[in-house]
Amino acid sequence: MSRPPSEADLHAYLDDALTPERRAEVEAWLEAHADDAARVAQWRAINSGLSEMYGAVAAEPVPSRLRALALGPRRSGFGWLPIAASILLALIAGVAAGWVLHGGSVAPVGTAAAALPRDAAVAFAVYAPELRHPVEVGAEEEAHLCQWLTRRLGTDVKAPKLDALGFKLVGGRLLTADKGPAALLMYEDGDKRRLTLYMVSGAPEPAAAEFSFAEHDGVNVFSWFEGNAGFALAGKLGRDELLKAARATYAGFKS
Repeated sequence: MSRPPSEADLHAYLDDALTPERRAEVEAWLEAHADDAARVAQWRAINSGLSEMYGAVAAEPVPSRLRALALGPRRSGFGWLPIAASILLALIAGVAAGWVLHGGSVAPVGTAAAALPRDAAVAFAVYAPELRHPVEVGAEEEAHLCQWLTRRLGTDVKAPKLDALGFKLVGGRLLTADKGPAALLMYEDGDKRRLTLYMVSGAPEPAAAEFSFAEHDGVNVFSWFEGNAGFALAGKLGRDELLKAARATYAGFKS
């Protein structure tokens, strides 16, 4: 590589705005640098989430009264700036109001419910493709793995059995979340398809065992809360197959 990618390069890579040669260099860099790969994966997940939440509303036609205001007589100098600012504020308010009127339900930014599926999808995107080092502790040390993660998270961590669905435990690792540690367990089936179970503690939610579905950049996620722990099962399985695995995972924790 001629030079390490700057943050601008990483954003350009995400926006598909690099030359083929530079894109190949950045991809090689990301394969060798997990931290930068995680940043790019997180940005991609955020972009995907924003598109899901606001894309359709933002694409609605601009109201005629605002178009008329924007296309009206221009003032001299920079007198048009207050008008532009007013239009921008009106459009932002319109998007927000339109989303509510269209029945959208969005968890407040920064809440556990909003962060959990996003973080789980990012963790899957970073670690599921790994061939040599997908986990820190292998399945042959399952008891040690669960004890270690239980101690670090301060909540009971188990490795649910998904053998009936064809998925066997690969192992797990300790990660970091916004407000403390997180745990990641990885499963794999005979076709080398992988699932990851992402867990956090200290995130109480009013509803228990109520599955929520989300999709972030091609990664499907079912998440739920039980007591003060949050769980998110992520993978590139179809929604119905992933839901079956999520239910089996939930049952494994209850047993």
